[in-house]
Amino acid sequence: MKKVTLLLSSFVFFFATAICSQAVPLGFENISANDVANAAIGESQFFVDVTDPGGGQVLFTFGNTGPAASSITDVYFDDGSLLGIASFINGAGVDFSQGANPANLPAANNASPPFVTTAGFSADSNPPVAANGVNPGESLGVLFNLQVGQTFADVISQLGDLSLRIGIHVQAFPDGESEAFVNGPPGTPVPEPGTMLLLGSVMVGMVPFIRRKFKK
Repeated sequence: MKKVTLLLSSFVFFFATAICSQAVPLGFENISANDVANAAIGESQFFVDVTDPGGGQVLFTFGNTGPAASSITDVYFDDGSLLGIASFINGAGVDFSQGANPANLPAANNASPPFVTTAGFSADSNPPVAANGVNPGESLGVLFNLQVGQTFADVISQLGDLSLRIGIHVQAFPDGESEAFVNGPPGTPVPEPGTMLLLGSVMVGMVPFIRRKFKK
């Protein structure tokens, strides 16, 4: 059993190091302040993982941890080293396409500085809007091409100094209202489950397999 525990711990460390070196999780901060309870739900449930798929691209994966009812229905990007949207990775129950309505993030002027969506850098869920948005337990990936000469490190740096920002419009809260959020810089508290909970889920699934191997 000690061998199993040692192997499992080593594998967790190796896998966690690999994931953390490739992913930067970001939390969101409310800017619309329509309802205190909804704002708190959003700041505790929504996140975006920024990962490097290589090939001059960057992947933004939006998640909603739940459990409160809510649906990310619009995503927006403000400047930075992005060139254009390459594709969407719609998770189960999610259906997004390019071009959000409204064209700019609601309550954008409440952000500091005001959030101005870059032309072509937005997307929203297709009708039925709330049902096809990112509801609890669902995810959306937005793959961007980078400008020539720009790198993943440049993207992370720009997220840090807020020269690149990400906005989300969220609908279908328990009271039926909506809120707008903008990402905080790297280090902003991120809801769980995020990257590390995904790691934990993988490892839980690996335990029986590893034990069977050692019993043989």
